[in-house]
Amino acid sequence: MRIAVVGAGAMGCIFGGTMSEAGHEVTLIDVWAEHVNALNARGLRLTGVSGDRTIPVHAVTSPAGLPVQDVVIVFVKSAFTETAVRQAAALIGPETTVLTLQNGLGNADKIGAIVGAEKVVAGVTSHGGTMLGPGEVRHAGRGETVLGELRGGLTPRLERLAAAFTAAGLEARAVENVDSLVWSKLLVNVGINAVTAVLRVANGELPKHEATRELVRLAVEEGARVAAAKGIKLIHADPVANCLKVAELTGPNLSSMHQDVRAKRRTEVDVINGAIVAEGEKLGIPTPVNKVLTNLIKAIEATY
Repeated sequence: MRIAVVGAGAMGCIFGGTMSEAGHEVTLIDVWAEHVNALNARGLRLTGVSGDRTIPVHAVTSPAGLPVQDVVIVFVKSAFTETAVRQAAALIGPETTVLTLQNGLGNADKIGAIVGAEKVVAGVTSHGGTMLGPGEVRHAGRGETVLGELRGGLTPRLERLAAAFTAAGLEARAVENVDSLVWSKLLVNVGINAVTAVLRVANGELPKHEATRELVRLAVEEGARVAAAKGIKLIHADPVANCLKVAELTGPNLSSMHQDVRAKRRTEVDVINGAIVAEGEKLGIPTPVNKVLTNLIKAIEATY
């Protein structure tokens, strides 16, 4: 397959590099010129749970001039979704699948509004990664990737995409209900991202301590109540236990929000904990813990 990865951060590199290693024609697209130059000059240095190696990759700072792709994987931060997809419009033909593996709520709908909902597949993944520097990524945790059509249902292209990921070593499966998929991953991020960013700890610290486990439980339970009120059936019967399990499985990893705070970048808190607050307000469901976590992250951003 011809694959373009829009947003070659840690996760974009893990997926793009692994698919390139499996023989697919992959282009990594990222605005960070130093990173792109390092990838082209030295290859992607990938270390961690999937093994330490250097993968030859092709990277560019702009999609201009690239041919139409079979798959476009969107990995940019949520605040840049619409801009990035519009800039990549020339890569998207009538048969192109546009896959979002981003964090947070609302990305698939934003993409669908631009390219057409029929082209969009939403996915969530339990893989975790950390940028170590230009051209260098640590694969800090691995797990299943789950894919669903934005319009729902199982389709041949969805099953082909899941099979291609699995064959490359990125275990994946297709599901019929994309809402349950996105909300189930959202609750993992709700429990991990803001707490690790505020405390400046790796994911693996959360299951170890009574106080951190309690923070995770309170935040995730609020999100689960909102999901239930919306009629969304979560994938996991116990979303709190699942969140803590993911934190343990990705133990050495620094969450994306933690990495953003350390680098003094804008975070995605508005589409994670802030999304629980916004949806809760619509339904009249109190979400005080997520409100506090959202405000704490915004306060940290304000002091950069």
